[in-house]
Amino acid sequence: MSTDPRPYALHPGAPASPVLLHVPHSSRVVPDAVRDALVLDDAALAEELDHITDAHTAELAALAATACADRPWRFVNQLSRLVVDPERFPDDREEMAAVGMGAVYTHTTHRERLRPPGQDPAPLLDRYFDPYARAMTAAVDARLAATGRAVVIDIHSYPSVALPYELHGDGPRPAVCLGTDRFHTPPWLLAGAREAFAGFGDTGLDSPFPGTYVPLRHYGTDRRVCALMIEIRRDGYMSEPGGPAGPGLPALASALATLVQSATHEAGPPPR
Repeated sequence: MSTDPRPYALHPGAPASPVLLHVPHSSRVVPDAVRDALVLDDAALAEELDHITDAHTAELAALAATACADRPWRFVNQLSRLVVDPERFPDDREEMAAVGMGAVYTHTTHRERLRPPGQDPAPLLDRYFDPYARAMTAAVDARLAATGRAVVIDIHSYPSVALPYELHGDGPRPAVCLGTDRFHTPPWLLAGAREAFAGFGDTGLDSPFPGTYVPLRHYGTDRRVCALMIEIRRDGYMSEPGGPAGPGLPALASALATLVQSATHEAGPPPR
């Protein structure tokens, strides 16, 4: 735990790179004040962090960035998603609120209580969610200003066996799931991802997790912002549920670097 951790980190890339690797769920850090408001004991919290954390995805993004001739930018969440989940809608649009996992979780991956009933989410949204969203929006705006476009590649992982909180857990669980958005995921980006990850087994689309992250300022309005989510099944690179990385991680990083390079040199979308 930590008393006052930095909530996010922006790691600079090449000035001419349009690519922003977004890593929102890799941290296990819970500030002390937030931890005190959780109903889980320490053992249960550690177990929940094993299940909910996209372990080693920050390392995956760092390895991929280092391997790129045109280094992408990286925006990395430094706090656990149990603090706030920066990828959720903070309002009624969020379908995961149905299982207590909106922007501020009230329940765990096993649908048990995480926070007491009636706790006001507003202070957490004000302290953590809103600054994160503003910083991520600014990072995308900076890529637009520098290059005329932005490519957000959202890096996640998911367990090989569905957890009770999953709304679409009965669907396919491929080695790599590609999450898309009708407005923001162009065919060239999807094709590049399929080619880059072709050597890791089956590559699926929007199952078990659909969609991808785009800042709300740009969402559904600015085609210069392209986005794709990469969800890697954890048994391909780590010991589940929260164990060490295995030999699959460097190979996945190489594939991600291939995708970054292809996205960097794509001609890009038409002007807004």
